[in-house]
Amino acid sequence: MELRTRTDKIRKILRKLYPEVSTPLRHQSPFQLLVATILSAQCTDKQVNRVTRVLFNHLKTPEDFAAASLKTVEQHIRSTGFYHNKAKSLKNCSRALLDDYNGQVPQTMAELIKLPGVGRKTANVVLGAAFNTPGMVVDTHVARISQRLGLTANKDAVKIEFDLMKIVPKKAWNDFSLQLIFFGREICSARNPKCATCPIARLCPWPGKTT
Repeated sequence: MELRTRTDKIRKILRKLYPEVSTPLRHQSPFQLLVATILSAQCTDKQVNRVTRVLFNHLKTPEDFAAASLKTVEQHIRSTGFYHNKAKSLKNCSRALLDDYNGQVPQTMAELIKLPGVGRKTANVVLGAAFNTPGMVVDTHVARISQRLGLTANKDAVKIEFDLMKIVPKKAWNDFSLQLIFFGREICSARNPKCATCPIARLCPWPGKTT
């Protein structure tokens, strides 16, 4: 089956499974979403939401993060893991926003990835959820599932992103990546995927598929 046709069939199934999708990261502003997404690296969304529920009561704006001591930021985000590096990224990112963008989160990929601690994945989350700009988020779930489904032969996240962008309509990029993320958490897990009851199994060429 031609790749784009098979992808369309997969998308149709995913839309039925997850008709309404949005980022699980709680936020009240583009900046708060940026902070939450930086914290989500190597951490679950649930844990990030637990942390930000308290964090945003104390530090809400780029000014707040830039003015806070590194130790203060670390104490608030410790349970998200890698908190030393994340705290530095949050402070440096906040300073860059104040210095270069009047404290506002920029709305283009080119500008976002110049910010400390922000890569294409984080930028795409912010662009899609905060600014309704199409972006293909590639996290571990999206990478794993797109490889299993034969939608890409690449392992590099950026290459996977561009492979998926070629076969999925631009207007569907945000939803498709979120649908794959939810699908990966519920069905196509890294270990013990539920292949026997998977609604996409007939379209999946993965040699490790179990029945």
